[in-house]
Amino acid sequence: MPISRIAIGSADEASQPAALKAALAEFISMLIFVFAGEGSGMAFGKLTHGGPATPSGLVAAALSHAFALFVAVSVGANISGGHVNPAVTFGALVGGHITLMRGILYWIAQLLGSVVACLLLKYSTGGLETSAFALSSGVSTWNAVVFEIVMTFGLVYTVYATAVDPKKGNLGTIAPLAIGFIVGANILAGGAFDGASMNPAVSFGPAVVSWTWTHHWVYWLGPFIGAALAAIIYDTIFIGESTHEQLPTTDY
Repeated sequence: MPISRIAIGSADEASQPAALKAALAEFISMLIFVFAGEGSGMAFGKLTHGGPATPSGLVAAALSHAFALFVAVSVGANISGGHVNPAVTFGALVGGHITLMRGILYWIAQLLGSVVACLLLKYSTGGLETSAFALSSGVSTWNAVVFEIVMTFGLVYTVYATAVDPKKGNLGTIAPLAIGFIVGANILAGGAFDGASMNPAVSFGPAVVSWTWTHHWVYWLGPFIGAALAAIIYDTIFIGESTHEQLPTTDY
């Protein structure tokens, strides 16, 4: 089972130059992603007074997040693997492709990147609110958890198929594009119900800056369960013990 491959790593791993560079890459990639994604929603709201709650706003949010994630994954791929998502890092941890110590570094960097991006947005827009993720009317917390599980499952399954699988071959070259596409598609599917986060860091930054924590746990529990399920299923069925190998940083 993939979960048996979880490696803790050594404490001094956190001070190794390669690990610190990888964490910095995750910080920068997350900053790029959240600034563009959250910023597009703020800009659309300013121009239309409707924001992402309108059909056109939902399409704009899907496109901006898809484009921004494609770039964010691409620029970090050769350094950190381009996770740009604590749930993706958790999925890689469950499959034994990253140690817990390095994963913690990634999580800290990803959360900080999101917070800094939202602070920069608030300052540069003259104090406009960076709205926290919220549930739509009629959507319960457990409805939203299921949404986040399914959407993040699709995201992390795509990551495994296009970037982690050692048999991927030339398919790895389109991994950032495929990852961006699935996030954009999921926003179109779930954005009107719970905002379609799929990424605890993307939810964390706006929550910190706006200091709004209502139902925030949904955007951690759902993505982490979905990521773990995708990692276990893909790694067990399609990679397996015989073909499993440690994921090189330069690969993804």
